[in-house]
Amino acid sequence: MMLEAKNLEKVYTNGLFSRTPTFSLSANFSIEGPGIVGLMGPNGSGKTTLFELITGSNNPTSGSVLVDGKNIHDVRTDQRDRLAIHYHQSYQVRHFRSLKPNALLQPAGCEYPLVHLFDEPQFNTQDGYIGFMLDFFRKLRDEGRLVFLCVHPNEKFHLEILQEVCESFIFVQSGIVTTHNDYADLISKKDVQNYLGKLLLEEVAA
Repeated sequence: MMLEAKNLEKVYTNGLFSRTPTFSLSANFSIEGPGIVGLMGPNGSGKTTLFELITGSNNPTSGSVLVDGKNIHDVRTDQRDRLAIHYHQSYQVRHFRSLKPNALLQPAGCEYPLVHLFDEPQFNTQDGYIGFMLDFFRKLRDEGRLVFLCVHPNEKFHLEILQEVCESFIFVQSGIVTTHNDYADLISKKDVQNYLGKLLLEEVAA
């Protein structure tokens, strides 16, 4: 199994000693092999938190994330990006620290990231750029990698990109993570329809 989120939960509270939750995210899914997964959801729904949990830059409250069978939070912090790497917006890599010494953690056992998470990348509409990026995502998949493409659609072409390149989908809303086998399954859900609103109506009209 390439990626498993097993009973994963992250709970934020309103203070260091407070037990009152202000936000929680839960996920329980697995992805067997290489592919391109589209991810979307409203702002503040937990998309970036999910990516941070998958890469090990955020510690879960409970549950675990396994990348190629290894618990990402038990892997050396300076090698976690060899298993899963998080690119935020303009393709910069997210870095993190851990208080646990690397000497007490296990090596990644991999030299090149298996899971690539693109967090709302900027798609320049100049000639050829989008096609270049989609070919890059496909190249990673064909090399045996798992690609996540997180998009917050505000233009019709964003939905067209997701339809063209993604093979399955994840939707995050209010900290709840749901998986969908294809685009048709995704947009058949009422909460997704409400989220996409006019963009979905424009797509149907076209």
